[in-house]
Amino acid sequence: MNCKILIVDDSPLLRATARRAVLQAGVPVTQVREAANGREALDALAQSPADVVLLDVNMPVMDGFEFVEAKAKDRNLAATKVVLVTTEGNRQRLQRMTELGVTHYLRKPFEPEDLRTLVAALLAGGGA
Repeated sequence: MNCKILIVDDSPLLRATARRAVLQAGVPVTQVREAANGREALDALAQSPADVVLLDVNMPVMDGFEFVEAKAKDRNLAATKVVLVTTEGNRQRLQRMTELGVTHYLRKPFEPEDLRTLVAALLAGGGA
C-alpha cells in the first residue's frame, strides 16, 4: 500500500534527514511533504491529507502537543496516524501524548528499518 507522509519538525536538517530515512527505508510512499511546526502541518493536511505524520514535540508557533490536540478535534483528520519522532525524554510529557492518542514513538536518531517497520504496521491498521 502506498502512503502519503508529512514530516513535521522545526529543524530543516532533521526534516531532510527524516525524508532521506523514509526513502531509504523502502516505505512505499507516493508523497513526502514537510512542515516546520504544527500550524503548518494542520494547513498542509487541510490542503491534502496524509496517512502518517512524523511529528516532533518541541517546536515554535504550535508544538506537537498542540498539534495532536487540534487533530483530535478535527473529524477530517481522524484517519491520520501520528508517530512521535523526538528526543523528548520527559515521561510526563510522553504520557500526555499517549493520553492524546499517540501510541507510536521513534527516538531520534532512528534507523530507517525501524521507520519502515512502524509505518508498515500503521498502514496495516496498528494504531492511531
